[in-house]
Amino acid sequence: MRAVLLTGVRQMELAEVPQPNIQSDTDVLLKIEKVGVCGSDVHYYETGRIGSQVVDYPFIVGHECSATVADVGKAVTRLKAGDRVVVEPAVSCHSCDQCKAGRENTCRNLRFLGTPGQLAGCLCEYIVMPQQCCFPVDGTITLEQGALCEPLAIAVYAVNQAHLPRGADVAVLGAGPIGLSCLVTAAAQGARTCYVTDKIDERIEAAKKAGAGWVGNPLTQDVVEEILRRQPVGMDVVFECAGQQETLDQCVELLRPGGRLMLIGIPRAERVSFVIDRMRRKEITLVNVRRQNGCTQAAIDIVASGRVDVDFMVTHRFGFEQTQRAFDLVAGYRDGVVKALIDF
Repeated sequence: MRAVLLTGVRQMELAEVPQPNIQSDTDVLLKIEKVGVCGSDVHYYETGRIGSQVVDYPFIVGHECSATVADVGKAVTRLKAGDRVVVEPAVSCHSCDQCKAGRENTCRNLRFLGTPGQLAGCLCEYIVMPQQCCFPVDGTITLEQGALCEPLAIAVYAVNQAHLPRGADVAVLGAGPIGLSCLVTAAAQGARTCYVTDKIDERIEAAKKAGAGWVGNPLTQDVVEEILRRQPVGMDVVFECAGQQETLDQCVELLRPGGRLMLIGIPRAERVSFVIDRMRRKEITLVNVRRQNGCTQAAIDIVASGRVDVDFMVTHRFGFEQTQRAFDLVAGYRDGVVKALIDF
């Protein structure tokens, strides 16, 4: 089968590799249809690593995808050839202490698509995944929407973990796909006003069209001052989706005493810091969001119901042979890109 291989930093190659086969009775062979380019994929492309996860070249990245079932193992009961599915990229063991505690997202033996040392990614024509990771969507959502359900599931999980009070005032710092997903999910779950910031004007405009009550660009204005002028008591919850020291500092200033800081963005730096005096005096609760936990079906359902729109996030589409162009575009934040999709 054809696959796009990472062969070095900022180097990709279209190659022929062996097609995977069903190994377990609960395996599903999937023909990939759409792949979203995620920021973590771009981390691997630009630097060859995320923290301690280092690429051993050549390697296939990619984890946001929708697919068509090509074949199934003999113990598969929920799927058949021809079914369209959303793929949950995390394969949990279901037997460790974390899984037994209902924390499959921090499974001790977790294997994740497109992660070095775990599983090869989905930037190829076929992958094999266990039945538990395949969510049928025939007749409910499109394949494009299906590829967006992985980042949306993270937002659903983050908003659930935020325990929004009724009529909450929230802020989202960073209006990429995850931030925009948090915006529309928080709105769907009853947030009163959502303030959104980003340094890219096109993303700010996307947030405005998606229902943000106020949008701002920190390159041209003091966003903390502007938000607090409108909401002097501060935010109930802030979703940090940029992974920058600057936005972490803004979060602390924006939150009201007793507020909740949701850490979702992935910093490139190994360490970040907080003004502990401000954190302590405000008694801010800090919550790390590790991907998502059991929210894939919920993400599919809210898209199918029409409560949440995700279509507006897809700004660029590329053919399989144009994958490196897509990665360069996303890496450079060029042309107002929000979400780039690879079409197989």
